[in-house]
Amino acid sequence: MEQNPTTFAERVTAELDALHSEEKRVVLPRFFKCGVGEYGEGDRFLGVVVPDVRAVAKKNLFASLFDIEALLGSPWHEARLCALIILVQQSRKSVPKEVFEFYLSHTSGINNWDLVDLTAPSIVGGYLLENPQERERLYSLADSTLLWEQRIAIVSTLTLIRNGEFNDTYSLAVKLMSHKHDLMHKAVGWMLREAGKRDRRRLELFLDEYATSMHRTMLRYSIEKFPEPLRRHYLTLKLSLIHI
Repeated sequence: MEQNPTTFAERVTAELDALHSEEKRVVLPRFFKCGVGEYGEGDRFLGVVVPDVRAVAKKNLFASLFDIEALLGSPWHEARLCALIILVQQSRKSVPKEVFEFYLSHTSGINNWDLVDLTAPSIVGGYLLENPQERERLYSLADSTLLWEQRIAIVSTLTLIRNGEFNDTYSLAVKLMSHKHDLMHKAVGWMLREAGKRDRRRLELFLDEYATSMHRTMLRYSIEKFPEPLRRHYLTLKLSLIHI
């Protein structure tokens, strides 16, 4: 391990850059909406695909939190993703409180949907699965004015869902239902769909109450796995309200 975290970050960034594609360097900023006024405005891409980022992370699992912090402060998207993947891999068996707090104190570097979605379930969700007494933190994140902290709140519940715990997902879905951003409509709908795959009846009861209040994108995402007649039923409910 380098004694200087800055040296570590520079070396890892060079390893990533060696794997870049000129095509991806052009395409990725468009895909992640990095133009002026878009949600990823100002982010910079080396042009490295996720499997290659994972390969670099795997070679650097010895990194300290100081190393990871330096890498997470990088202007390069793939460097920050690499830092977060290292953190996830180091915490596969159990998420220490120190790592949980580190993650939530560095959300300024977790500033696009892929960075959230690939790491929040493992770190935030993993910690809160083992420490349910601290799940109020999800609601604090949902109350944030920052889009990415709000997305962390709902997407982190994926780990809870996979362990048969749905209450926080449904509570957060109600809390975030009136959110204005399409990325949140998709995230909430996605988590509702995941919960419904494990207990469809509970999702149906939720939709019976809230389908007409949900943004259409959120509803469409949540019912994606329903049989076609049931999908049409909930979409018709939504359309009937629009045309009243």
